[in-house]
Amino acid sequence: MFGTLKSDIHCVRVRDPAARSNFEVLFCYPGFRAVRSHRFAYRLHNAGLKGFARVVSEWCRFCTGVDIHPAAIIGKRLFIDHGMGVVVGETTIIGDDVTIYQGATLGGTGKESGKRHPTVGNHVTISAGAAVLGPVTVGDFCKIGAGAVVLHDVPRGSTAVGIPARVVRQVPCPVLHDCKDRSHAACSSDSCPPFCAVREGEAGVDLDVADLPDPVQHQFSELLQRIEALEALLVNENKS
Repeated sequence: MFGTLKSDIHCVRVRDPAARSNFEVLFCYPGFRAVRSHRFAYRLHNAGLKGFARVVSEWCRFCTGVDIHPAAIIGKRLFIDHGMGVVVGETTIIGDDVTIYQGATLGGTGKESGKRHPTVGNHVTISAGAAVLGPVTVGDFCKIGAGAVVLHDVPRGSTAVGIPARVVRQVPCPVLHDCKDRSHAACSSDSCPPFCAVREGEAGVDLDVADLPDPVQHQFSELLQRIEALEALLVNENKS
């Protein structure tokens, strides 16, 4: 439980410019407290003390507004920003260096049994109010836009927005530069740049959720351009 304490504090300090000290993170960040409470509840759950684990998780929900089932598996350096209204279901699996904003839901779609909640990869950003529902997989380095409802798998390096969510941008390999080693699994694609390095740790965290494409606006723009072209064609035919 305490082995990840330092990294849990560090990820908040790095990703939130409002975090001015470790003391402030410890006592003033409900998302941080929710993650720490879950790590304790998860240990109780795995030890067979499932009733006590649920008590811890319910107390955490009461104090922080974050509802994480004690059986959910979360990786290193999870940052839940603001926290209020975040829900994480029982069979959810969350990778390393994930960021979740307020009001996000990692939930199910009904009364299915077994694996019924999402699997979220590493370096994923889930924006405010987004819902990832069912046993879907969100690949590494993905971004889920605010208010999106994800009902299908999202490929690695993708940005998904809308209801239901659609992939509007995909980067084959999120990379840094100046690396000649292509032996990493993420760099095996032919579409990869010739010199690259996989982003690891905080270097792979991308919190930009403002510059996201709007597919509806794009379609409206294309439709408007088409209408203007047809109107121009009709005017020219009438003149002739």
